[in-house]
Amino acid sequence: MEQQTGFAWAETGLPARLGSANPADWPVQPGWASLVGEFWASADGQRLQRFLAQRLADGAVVYPSRPLRALELTSPEAVRVVVLGQDPYHGPGQAEGLAFSVAPGVKVPPSLRNMFQELQRDLGVQPPLSGSLVRWAEQGVLLLNTSLTVEDGAAASHAGRGWEILTDAVIRQCGGPAGEPTVFLLWGAHAQKKAFLIDAGRHLVLCANHPSPLSARRGPVPFMGCGHFGLANAWLAERGQPPVNW
Repeated sequence: MEQQTGFAWAETGLPARLGSANPADWPVQPGWASLVGEFWASADGQRLQRFLAQRLADGAVVYPSRPLRALELTSPEAVRVVVLGQDPYHGPGQAEGLAFSVAPGVKVPPSLRNMFQELQRDLGVQPPLSGSLVRWAEQGVLLLNTSLTVEDGAAASHAGRGWEILTDAVIRQCGGPAGEPTVFLLWGAHAQKKAFLIDAGRHLVLCANHPSPLSARRGPVPFMGCGHFGLANAWLAERGQPPVNW
């Protein structure tokens, strides 16, 4: 994730950094409780918790303050769209626990700026002043990173430490044969590696390049011009669901 500066501490509403390695401090919607509880009780979950506790004890600055915020704001019953990211932003005050989203008052990063530009081209939506996507999460858009913590200034520093086991389980629950029909937006190679977890016969899987300026306009499927926001809403409407107010 890109690092940007220019944040307003008073506007974030959340602590700027992780203060505890105790999962009990990270609330989730009741519908996720069983899945999340099983993970933390497992050997992989306990190993991840020990790792986080040790890094905090070593003085590492870890973001975000609530790693499970995507599961806190969006219940499994409400999920209509899943957007997969990689790991949180690693600059001070940026990450708020939602993929691609930055805390209020933070300068909009390049990938998110391209997302807003494509949204304007696709549906005529004017780019918002804030880069916080809480409003999407509250409408059933699960903004899920595959790794849920990161250290200051060190992208992907907590990748491969166990978060992916939990987030793969979340993707399976949303994308399985019993789940409500859901749109999956897989932007970039990292997200597209998770396609095997999704029942494509039941759910809509839309793939394009990552919205990063490095790839947004490149082939094979440029992000700019992909039309995914409109396609997602049209597919939802065909199934009697209201569109997302992007």
